[in-house]
Amino acid sequence: MTEKTNNGVTINLIEKEIMSGQELHGTVDIDYTGRFDSIVINSQIENSSDIFNYTSLNGKKTNYQYARISVFKDDLHDKKKLEFTAVTLHEPRNNYTNSKFRVALVQEHKEVASALAFVKILR
Repeated sequence: MTEKTNNGVTINLIEKEIMSGQELHGTVDIDYTGRFDSIVINSQIENSSDIFNYTSLNGKKTNYQYARISVFKDDLHDKKKLEFTAVTLHEPRNNYTNSKFRVALVQEHKEVASALAFVKILR
C-alpha cells in the first residue's frame, strides 16, 4: 500500500499482505527539491515488539537487524529511488497484524519530508 504525498517523498510496498518469514519489497521515490542529508526508514508492528529486518538495499545484500535504517544521501549516488527488502518473523495472535513503514528525509537532524505505507502480516 502506498501513501502518496506532495512533500517530495513516497514509499511503496509491493506486497499488501505477507506471511511470517516472507520477504517484503519496497521502494522509496524521492522528488524532494530541497536539501537533505539522509533517508530514514522505520517499521513498526502493531501491539508487538517484533521488528522487520532489512535484507537488501538497492540490490546489495545486508543483514540489518533493527527496525530503523538510515541511508546517507551520498550513498545513493544521485539516484532518486531506494529499493529495499525486509522480513519479519512476527506471528500474529489473531488472523493478522497491521504494520507500518515510515520514510523520512532528514536535513541537519530535522525532518523535512515523510510518507507512510501499511502492510498486513497474516497468520
